[in-house]
Amino acid sequence: MANPIAFDDQVTVVLVPIKDFRQAKNRLSQRLDVEARETLARSMAQRVVQAAGNLSTYVVCNDREVANWAQSVGAEVVWVQRDGLNPAITEAAAQVADLYPHMIIAHADLPRAESLGGIARANTVSIVPDRHRQGTNVLSLPTGTAFKFQYGSGSLYRHMAEAVSCKLNLKVLQIPQLQWDIDTPEDLDALQEMSDPGHSS
Repeated sequence: MANPIAFDDQVTVVLVPIKDFRQAKNRLSQRLDVEARETLARSMAQRVVQAAGNLSTYVVCNDREVANWAQSVGAEVVWVQRDGLNPAITEAAAQVADLYPHMIIAHADLPRAESLGGIARANTVSIVPDRHRQGTNVLSLPTGTAFKFQYGSGSLYRHMAEAVSCKLNLKVLQIPQLQWDIDTPEDLDALQEMSDPGHSS
C-alpha cells in the first residue's frame, strides 16, 4: 500500500511548460492587447514558479526568451524539440526521469497559486482540476511509467482513466488556489470580480 506521506523536496521535480510569451493567451485578444497579454502571462508564470518553493523547478520550453526569463526567476530549463503540450511534456518527462522519482506538472496560468507542496505522493497520480472540473491544472505522478499525457478538453477524466490503466493510485485534490486558470475573457472577469474588494456576490 502506498505511503500516504508526501515526498520530501529532494525527490520531486516541478515542470512548468511555457510557450512564447508573445503568443500567450490569444483568446484574450478582444480584451487585452499583445503587451498586456504578455505581461499577464509572465506574471502568472512567475507566481507558479514561486509556488514551487524549495522544489526543483524546470521551465519546459523551446524559446530562448522564455529560457532566459526562467533563469532570471531561479528556475532551470528543459529544452524540448516538439511543439504541442502533450509531446513537449512527454519529452521533458523523459529527460528528468533519471534524476527524480516523481514530478509535478503545473500550468503556467494559475494567478492564485500559492504552494505546490504536499501534492506528490508515492505511486500516486494526484490531479488538481480546474474550477470547472474538466481540465488538469496540476498533475503529480511518478516518473518512468507508461502514463500517457492527455491534455486538452476534458483532460481530467482522461488523466483519471490513464492512472487506472497504469495501476497507480489516484487522488483528485480540490485546492481552490490552484483551480483558477485564465483562458477566456470570462475567466479574467471572474478573477477581477473576486479581487475587487467592493464586489459583493
